[in-house]
Amino acid sequence: MGALADSRKRVSADHRLLPSFPSSAPSPSKKPKLAPLLPTAPPPPLPSSSHIPSSTSSAAPGPNSSTAFASTSSSSSFCSLPHSRHRRLPPPPPVQRSIHAPLRRIRAFRLGNTRSNSDPPSYSPSPPPQPLGLDQYVDLVNSVTQPPPLTPPAYVPRGAKATVEVVAVDDLGDIKQDEEERDEEDEVKGEVVVRKVPLYKDLYEASSRQRDHRLGILEFEVRLAEKGRLGLEGLKEARPQITPNKKVVPEPFVPLTDKDEDSVRRALGGKNRREILSEHKASNIVITREILQCLNDKHWLNDEVINLYLELLKERELREPSKFIKCHFFNTFFYKKLINGGYDYKAVRRWTMKRKLGYNLIDCDKIFVPIHKEVHWCLAIINIRDKKFQYLDSLGSMDMKALKIIARYLVDEVKDKNGKQIDVLSWKHEGVQNLPLQENGWDCGMFMLKYIDFHSRDMGLTFGQKHMPYFRQRTAKEILNLRAG
Repeated sequence: MGALADSRKRVSADHRLLPSFPSSAPSPSKKPKLAPLLPTAPPPPLPSSSHIPSSTSSAAPGPNSSTAFASTSSSSSFCSLPHSRHRRLPPPPPVQRSIHAPLRRIRAFRLGNTRSNSDPPSYSPSPPPQPLGLDQYVDLVNSVTQPPPLTPPAYVPRGAKATVEVVAVDDLGDIKQDEEERDEEDEVKGEVVVRKVPLYKDLYEASSRQRDHRLGILEFEVRLAEKGRLGLEGLKEARPQITPNKKVVPEPFVPLTDKDEDSVRRALGGKNRREILSEHKASNIVITREILQCLNDKHWLNDEVINLYLELLKERELREPSKFIKCHFFNTFFYKKLINGGYDYKAVRRWTMKRKLGYNLIDCDKIFVPIHKEVHWCLAIINIRDKKFQYLDSLGSMDMKALKIIARYLVDEVKDKNGKQIDVLSWKHEGVQNLPLQENGWDCGMFMLKYIDFHSRDMGLTFGQKHMPYFRQRTAKEILNLRAG
């Protein structure tokens, strides 16, 4: 569409419509360049001359306001020409319009204005500044000419150290400043407080620390580590409850130390066979290297080693009575004396005097009687607590005669020492089954000693042939140290 631009011809035509210009008919040879934009209705038929209205009557209403412009003077002359062509009046002056021109829109690379020219510009004019009133002007002048007085610092006596309290509010709690940050803290010089860092910088740093998301992550990690540390402290107490018990080596199987192994090796392997290695004064038993060497592998145990070990077991019970049951240990010569010539109670009657032992046999839980059968060691137990007579043989045999002799002895002992008659007919005579048995021909004495050791602990017989080398070394160590463990 082409531009609608104003021209001088149009301006001259528009000026003709003004009241200052006389209305004259255009030249017959030229037609008006611009036709009226408003549509006009065809003129009504002219009346006859006899019916021409007077000049006082108003003109008929037309399609536009130009008919009102034909007043009394012009209407009479216009209506007096009935046969002349009706002259169309020019339109009223148009409203001032903006000049339209073609617009090229460049959409490539988002260039050019995409808003059409028809859209009116949208803007809101800023209101004019309001003038200052008298009171506001006076306040402004006073604030410039008379600034507020400075607040005097707090008085600090000379020689005293003033303290400056810095309070910082932080989600992470109180912020403790390190020694490296002390240069930025407040200083007190004389009586004047001097700040090296402006207050706004401190506030800015505090607010930046609050907004920093990395500090939130560090806070979480610190709290997690703190909870972990507290949890580890409580874990020491709760660990036995939440974790299975560590496998504890029973006391009879505690391994020997390197020092103990060296001492046992020297004692059992030395060449001086008559050297005294241990001497028990209470029982008057002396152990030489020749006697102790029976604890070497593939050797039978002798009476001295067995009797001294039984004495050490009795001392162990007296030393720690809460860990062991109350027992009495006869030596290897008791049963031989008892059966000398059949059955002889009087031969052993003085062996168990109360002033000598400090207790009566009937007050014990178990009484151990070693039995030696030519080349084999066995054990008889008088189980007063369970009312049993038990026979233990590492070869799995049973000797009812030995149990009957032991039962007869108990009746005579209680009658002699306590003056009571005990009925043992209801007591059980048993050969203990499921015993750990020896698998060779020389460990019977070691098995007998371990039967006594485990029963005095009131423990089950949880050992076997594979433990015999260890038990031999342990017995040698306990005899050398004169202390059973």
